[in-house]
Amino acid sequence: MAAMIEVLDVVKQFGTFRALDRISFSVAEGTIRAFLGPNGAGKTTTIKILTTVLAPTSGRIKVAGYDPVREPTAVRRAFGIVFQDPSLDDELTAYENMQLHGVLYGVPRKELRDRTEALLGFVGLWERRNDYVKQFSGGMKRRLEIARAFLHQPRLLFLDEPTLGLDPQTRSHIWEFVRGLSREHQVTVFFTTHGMEEAERVADDITVIDHGRVVAEGTAASLKDQTGTGTLEEAFIALTGRDIREDAAGPADRMRMMRRAWRGR
Repeated sequence: MAAMIEVLDVVKQFGTFRALDRISFSVAEGTIRAFLGPNGAGKTTTIKILTTVLAPTSGRIKVAGYDPVREPTAVRRAFGIVFQDPSLDDELTAYENMQLHGVLYGVPRKELRDRTEALLGFVGLWERRNDYVKQFSGGMKRRLEIARAFLHQPRLLFLDEPTLGLDPQTRSHIWEFVRGLSREHQVTVFFTTHGMEEAERVADDITVIDHGRVVAEGTAASLKDQTGTGTLEEAFIALTGRDIREDAAGPADRMRMMRRAWRGR
């Protein structure tokens, strides 16, 4: 299969700090790739480079056959993206959010109407199409964002923690939708998650990054075999270590570190 993403010896330097240290990997067209790593490992920097937000310091990249530095417009038209943080306009209806996205991507009017109805129907929001997004629950907003990301029929979809905070039923429905589109339309999916069970169940292949370097790649089964562990979470810890990264830790992580200190551990 042709590669949808090709990354070769990519370095990203911020002053004296090297966020990415000669990383290389490729993602085959029509496959689902999980991109795993601890906080501060380089996941966000990598995705920003792949989506033309940042330029690499050195190295070579191709996304959908295009160079993100020299051909950013072509790259942007080739992918859809769902950010971890909400990106919808709460003052518009679900239908209006879809229409605005379609206009920005130049989707023909009739196709836009048909695709909007089909996608909102699939994610269970067609009956709520005329409701303002500010009235939606977190799960409903996430489903709308994923439907919107597919509206211009991208060849590649980036998902950054797409099911964070959602209930199990909504997570399952979203992944069934994503898997179905990947299989039926050869959409390549590149996603980050902290849910190891989710990564094992959904991804065809997994890339593990730590300290700005790719430390392992393969299927969930091969990573477990490689580390001699019984679960993907155990394999992940074996590859990246048990230490919480204090420089990138969130409030909950800092509380855990303080609790360990108080207990003398």
